[in-house]
Amino acid sequence: MSPMTDKLTAAVEYLESNNIGSPKIGLILGSGMGNTVDNYPVLQSIGYEQIPGFKQPTVAGHQGQLKMTNHYGVDVIWMQGRLHYYEGHSVEDMVFPIRVMKELGVQKLLITNAAGGVSTYFHEGDFMVLDGHLGLANMTFSSAAAPGSYCPQMRTNAMEAASNVPNLTMHAGVYAMVSGPSYETPAEVKMLRTLGADAVGMSTVPEVLTAQQLGMKVLGISCITNMASGITNAPLSHEEVMETSSRVKADFADWLDRWLALETKGESDDGKHLGE
Repeated sequence: MSPMTDKLTAAVEYLESNNIGSPKIGLILGSGMGNTVDNYPVLQSIGYEQIPGFKQPTVAGHQGQLKMTNHYGVDVIWMQGRLHYYEGHSVEDMVFPIRVMKELGVQKLLITNAAGGVSTYFHEGDFMVLDGHLGLANMTFSSAAAPGSYCPQMRTNAMEAASNVPNLTMHAGVYAMVSGPSYETPAEVKMLRTLGADAVGMSTVPEVLTAQQLGMKVLGISCITNMASGITNAPLSHEEVMETSSRVKADFADWLDRWLALETKGESDDGKHLGE
């Protein structure tokens, strides 16, 4: 077997031996969103450092925990935090958890991120369903997936769930990924808008492409935690990202619960939400 296969097998066997369940849905929680999982009864929690092949994130708001819950009879696996390219990790290390999720049985993947608003129609605290992306980071990795293929039904469910959360604004748009860690200059933001981007961040695209390559259905959601450089006069900082994520976490949790109900509908015999 190849080193990648050996590493993948070791991770899957470790998680299965530690009662990670049989997840059908996976979630990656971006900056400041990690605590959302704790709104539900957590059936298993494992630190990344314990899982063969996983690396520990170093960015604030990325706890580095893999958790399992059950929604309406369907097991759901949650990543509290992700790796970023600017932390010095290889792209294969960044997407390794996606490969593990696939081996565990995950069929649908929700990838969330904190992003800067490029569109002048956006406001801090808004959300955006990804209907396309621009991969502008200088990365190479093994993925032959057709680009831009976000699951139409998952996107429809995302918008339907959002329509029932009074204080949540959900847009649809294009996400641009840059490598970071520095924020974009006003000139770069102007370029991104010209290219068709509505939001910009430093993650997500490698995870999306890998999941698509593996045959998973993918949904991407951005939380607009700040307006990109040059749109307002406010200085940019990771602290602002965390503050905005915290401010909208209740609305995001409400949306997520409604979205999970739509995604799990018909996938369980009992249809019963854990804890009801």
